[in-house]
Amino acid sequence: MKNSVSDRSFYIDSEEEDDEEKDNKSIEDANDSDSSGSEAEHRRQQQIQPSSYNTQWPQSYRQSIDLYSSVPSPGIGFLGTPSLSRLGSSFLSSSLTRRHTPETLPFLAKPTVPTLAEQQQQRRSSHSLLPPISSRRSSVKKDDKSRISHEHHPMPRHSSFAQAVVNGINVLCGVGILSTPYALKEGGWIGLSILFIFAVLSFYTGLLLRYCLDSQPGLETYPDIGQAAFGKPGRIAISIVLYVELYACCIEYIILEGDNLSSLFPNAHLNLGGFELNAHVLFAILTALAVLPTVWLRDLSVLSYISAGGVIASILVVLCLFWVGLVDGVGFESKGTPLNLATLPVAMGLYGYCYSGHAVFPNIYTSLEKPNQYPAILLTCFCICTFMYAGVAVMGYTMFGEATLSQFTLNMPHNLVASKIAVWTTVVNPFTKYALTISPVAMSLEELVPSDKSRTYSIFIRTGLVLSTLVVGLCLPFFGLMMSLIGSLFTMLVALILPCACYLSILKGRVTRFQMILCIIIITVGVVASGFGTYSAVTKIVENLSS
Repeated sequence: MKNSVSDRSFYIDSEEEDDEEKDNKSIEDANDSDSSGSEAEHRRQQQIQPSSYNTQWPQSYRQSIDLYSSVPSPGIGFLGTPSLSRLGSSFLSSSLTRRHTPETLPFLAKPTVPTLAEQQQQRRSSHSLLPPISSRRSSVKKDDKSRISHEHHPMPRHSSFAQAVVNGINVLCGVGILSTPYALKEGGWIGLSILFIFAVLSFYTGLLLRYCLDSQPGLETYPDIGQAAFGKPGRIAISIVLYVELYACCIEYIILEGDNLSSLFPNAHLNLGGFELNAHVLFAILTALAVLPTVWLRDLSVLSYISAGGVIASILVVLCLFWVGLVDGVGFESKGTPLNLATLPVAMGLYGYCYSGHAVFPNIYTSLEKPNQYPAILLTCFCICTFMYAGVAVMGYTMFGEATLSQFTLNMPHNLVASKIAVWTTVVNPFTKYALTISPVAMSLEELVPSDKSRTYSIFIRTGLVLSTLVVGLCLPFFGLMMSLIGSLFTMLVALILPCACYLSILKGRVTRFQMILCIIIITVGVVASGFGTYSAVTKIVENLSS
């Protein structure tokens, strides 16, 4: 998130102005002693122009996605951060908690246009360093005092290598890991190679996003890249794709909760006005009612801290699967099939869903203390997640064979302790992530509401989103097929097609022939995989509905 100018207040008093004058004076003295540094700074100031990227819809994208993807610093190095101010000084800062108060919620006060001074600090080349704190403080003008509490402030770069890796893994390694054994069953052993192909291509396109961000000042988010590449229509189109993908993930959470809770309590049912609610429907409704208050929360920082444990939850579920197969005696005996051509497109969508973190990669990059570490961070995240995906796919498929279900937790024997731990971990995790996932969608819709009515309509918008995900989840209760559809239709766009298209558009004239050919190949792979995967998933959903 973009932090406030000060970690202690949202206004600038006379004492701070005095400090600024001293800071400015010391900077001037330093510049007098170093004429070459002064000339470089002068050239930099001339190159920076006011950016219009943050003035277009959705203005709340950066703020909401940072909150959705943040792993606070205590999760990494709490032993080295004794003070309370440093405790919240990472990706999710202590000022974030204060900014999400009733007075400064995005849907209660519209984001304002960033000032020129703010834009000067927002983006730097990946080879430049963050300006001194004194210069960042002095960049705030006196005439901006009245709206300092409602502005988007430049986010200091102080996310470490370890924090960024955990953020990346937390985004990449989600509920998709539950369906990799099912994907292996649908595609066969040869189809597993698609997972590694997508991993390599997605890693490369993640690097392309970095080059797009560094191409010009003011670019911070994926929609910003879309606007730089294709103008305002590109920004709106990419934003809609990203928001629909997040919305679809919330539908998956509803289906996931219904499936796993009904497996734990298969006899649960409820008679309501002559309607018989079976276990799946009952628990889906209860899940929606349970997450609804969290969606209304004005301060989601607590949930962000809890959901940061998604990495631990994923690792725990994997360990439970391994324990059930090796220690509890289920065994790894199924040989499986080499290739299933008929259902291979479904597997492509499932494997593609595993690498749907590109919407957050620009946020991770622009938060780094050392931006040149981004390639190593991305490589580490992809290697760890791909190893986990492939390991779970092989273990699950060899354990359950052709009986593998869309979530391997449904195949695990319910009488085993490890199975119960895995299922309950799977059940609890979406409760913390639902509100964070739907929040960007809600905030973008709230921007379209007149400011004088946003307070009234906010609750209705968020309630309507939750209820709509419940309705869609009950009408299409096919976890694996819905995941394949999302992976084919949206992830192929976000992870493969759009990064290459934006890269070629923004850096046209500077792209080598090899890079152009490689981007065209990736776009072709994405279009083919998206077409076949979407058609196959939709066809199977229709078949299941009609049967």
